[in-house]
Amino acid sequence: MSRPAGSAERRLRVLVIVGTRPEVVKLSRVIAALDRAVDLRLVHTGQNYDHELNQIFFEELGIRRPDHDLDAAGPTPAETISRLISRLDPILAAEAPDAVLIYGDTNTCYAAIAAKRRRIPVFHLEAGNRCFDQRVPEEINRRVADQLSDVHLALTERARGHLLAEGLPAQRIFVVGSPVKEMLTHYAPLIDTSSALTTLGVQAGRYLLASVHREENVDRPEALSALLETLNRLAARYRLPVIVSTHPRTRDRLGALRRSGRAPLLDERVRFCRPFGFADYIALQRAALCVLSDSATLTEEASLVGFPAVLVREAHERPEGMDRGVLVASVLRPDRILDAVELIVREAESDRRARVVPDYDADDVSRRVVHIVVSYIDHVRRTVWYGDVGPSAGPNPAAPAATADSR
Repeated sequence: MSRPAGSAERRLRVLVIVGTRPEVVKLSRVIAALDRAVDLRLVHTGQNYDHELNQIFFEELGIRRPDHDLDAAGPTPAETISRLISRLDPILAAEAPDAVLIYGDTNTCYAAIAAKRRRIPVFHLEAGNRCFDQRVPEEINRRVADQLSDVHLALTERARGHLLAEGLPAQRIFVVGSPVKEMLTHYAPLIDTSSALTTLGVQAGRYLLASVHREENVDRPEALSALLETLNRLAARYRLPVIVSTHPRTRDRLGALRRSGRAPLLDERVRFCRPFGFADYIALQRAALCVLSDSATLTEEASLVGFPAVLVREAHERPEGMDRGVLVASVLRPDRILDAVELIVREAESDRRARVVPDYDADDVSRRVVHIVVSYIDHVRRTVWYGDVGPSAGPNPAAPAATADSR
């Protein structure tokens, strides 16, 4: 979409920033809704440099191609964040958006710094999630994003409570629900026609599925070795294939562990596969005997789809799943994980119905987000930046970014 040529008036321009597979997937319907309602600009940070975790999801989900690619991925988190901010700033100056929308808790959140310095209203979807463990990099990202954002779009009432407890303004906090149900519903035909099981040569209920990639689970050799031991023991106990969707981080750490000579010999039933597409992975989760993962979306997907799952996290930000008995959480210790898998599999044999978390049971999140963004741009300008509003005012960001020593 573009601004009307020769018109004195201009459509609201919203810049959406994505950088990881979960952001692309979960924002898919929001992006589509915004593209219909406003002059949308889509920016990709380049955080996921691997084709399987990046372009494949735009293609598979029919999402429009990004207007800008920051190519910000660096050798360290600090360099990635630095590149993201410095490369986004001239785009903000050129595009002059009325608002910026960020999602979740990855390094993409630091786009809020560039937007804030240009006095652009910042909307944060998935605001207020907390695991209360600052050893987790995403926890730092969440807190930074929420302090900088102007309007907070929380997925749950619990998340709203966290924001209120931190003193953020109640009048700019909204509970919109999780976007996962709307996304699953829209792409159901794609999921239902997946041939992933046939391609892998596995049968429903006759394999386990794993996807573990978080820094705390794979970056330390002892943690990665514990993961490999766990996969071996699961394959031996259940005498079934263990299908592993291998994130680039996990793949790289595995390579380093093997080169060091510290990697254990793997059971032949443990199969490391390249990352699956969205529809294939959901189809594999739905039919698995059990899913083992440290994914942030596991709780939502297990709740809405109804598959047995074990969350491999010491601290997590979605305790709603615990409230409803959706899954079992475990630290990365082989004995603990095997016990958790046994518990959840045994329960599923008699009762595999979905235990839907009420706040996840939302099928119009994209509409809610669009309405709030359109409604609150001028509110933020007026109450945060004390600026003029209206069609003639335009956005503030075309001016040079403010500096700390401006006089």
